[in-house]
Amino acid sequence: ATVDGDVISNADVASRTRFFALSTGTALTPDVMNRLHPQITRQLIDERLRLQEIQRRRIVVSDKQIADAIHEIEQRNNMAPGTLRKRLIADGAGMRTLIDQIRVQLGWTQVLRQQLGERTQITDQDIDDRMRTQQQQQGKPEYHLFEIFIPVDDPSHAVEAERFANIVITQLRAGASFQVTAAQFSQSQTALQGGDVGWVQENQIDQEVLRVAQQMPVGAVSNPVKVPGGFLIVALAGRREIGRDPATMVSLRQMFLPFATPLIADAPTEQQRQILEKARSIGAGIHSCDAMEEAAKANNSTRPTNPGDLRLERMTPPAFRQLLATLPFDRTSQPIVSNDGIAIVIVCSREQKDMATLSKDDVRGQLISERVELLSRQVQRDLRRRAHIDERGAGGV
Repeated sequence: ATVDGDVISNADVASRTRFFALSTGTALTPDVMNRLHPQITRQLIDERLRLQEIQRRRIVVSDKQIADAIHEIEQRNNMAPGTLRKRLIADGAGMRTLIDQIRVQLGWTQVLRQQLGERTQITDQDIDDRMRTQQQQQGKPEYHLFEIFIPVDDPSHAVEAERFANIVITQLRAGASFQVTAAQFSQSQTALQGGDVGWVQENQIDQEVLRVAQQMPVGAVSNPVKVPGGFLIVALAGRREIGRDPATMVSLRQMFLPFATPLIADAPTEQQRQILEKARSIGAGIHSCDAMEEAAKANNSTRPTNPGDLRLERMTPPAFRQLLATLPFDRTSQPIVSNDGIAIVIVCSREQKDMATLSKDDVRGQLISERVELLSRQVQRDLRRRAHIDERGAGGV
């Protein structure tokens, strides 16, 4: 294809298709390649249109912004820093495709904020109106959704888009990470958050999506849902009543010391025994979260020292949940042994909280996200309408 003179080659499409296959665990047969080719091509066209607009506005996305975005993807998937790069290289793919995608996503967000201008200013009246509406909905259901949006720019492309969605769904149900897949292939602004829509009420959800969410069990991935502008793949992460979601939130710090080789339980290596003794020795001298942070840094801990606030009721396995519920604040845990290393943790705080209560900042974020998402689809349609796009098929470029 060509997009206002910029070429998208078969090699570009093949590279992105291979990246999709490696990311989701899809077997890349000739049949799968053929089925993915049209939708991947259109995704690259949309990205090229966005990139051209980013360049026209002279928006620069820094390497630090991209690195931070990749770090967030790793954190959301409980990966140690650098894991995503290592995994892609091990699978035979480089980071360039993911970096290019993230660069466009970040730049496009800046385009939309420029376009919105003063409309990004949420007034106190806007917030009060939304909070008043939410209070009126007390006790009614709300849903924590994740999404992957696959656009349909032309009704004649709907069958191919739905076929692509079904391929993605098959891999998600086979265990592919929803958040990593969304970050790479969703055309919604939630892609940067791994597809996380957050908690939404019934009056904020498309009726077709609502019908599916009402029937889905928590943890399920939907079939393709037809919505204005394309298809959605929806995952239901939670269901609760508005205003009623008591929880115990735990803050902790941790240090992780890796093994050089995987642990064999009845035959630990000398290095593994030394790591265990080291963890015990270090843990005995730590009596605060600040001290744990210093120790983790000094010993090159390979996992995030602060994993963020954790909901106690959802922690697994049960033995770990019990540990976090009872561990005194001034004492570290005993070494927690896994196949790849040893962790020690210290609890910083435990707080009872109603997770269904939204702050004004939460509401402001919701309102901005809604406006940005609506504008994104409008601007994308305008760019397509104005551009000269020539799709030549698999053998024409």
